[in-house]
Amino acid sequence: MNRLVPLLLLAASPALADSPVVEGAVANETRGGWSFSVTVRHPDTGWDHYADAWAVFALDGTKLGERVLLHPHETEQPFTRSQSGIQIPEGTESVIIRAHDSVHGWGADYVLELP
Repeated sequence: MNRLVPLLLLAASPALADSPVVEGAVANETRGGWSFSVTVRHPDTGWDHYADAWAVFALDGTKLGERVLLHPHETEQPFTRSQSGIQIPEGTESVIIRAHDSVHGWGADYVLELP
């Protein structure tokens, strides 16, 4: 029983349950940089708790670009938003994309191999 209690507490943790998740992403190189379309899922509950951004990071953790999300998406889940003009260093083969919410911060890494 003593081993079960920490597992139950972990499973009930709202921080884990409410973190934003990147479900998919597509990147295309353009003349002005890279264009990313990112699909995010998050149980937005309104202005007090919603997915408020996603960002592209180099594998070393350097932030390369960000899309700020200006409102909750309570009735649109998952949702996809795009951002263009993101500068990716030449020779980069993959990037990390993370979604952010207004309560828990950054969610888990989503690794995207670039075309």
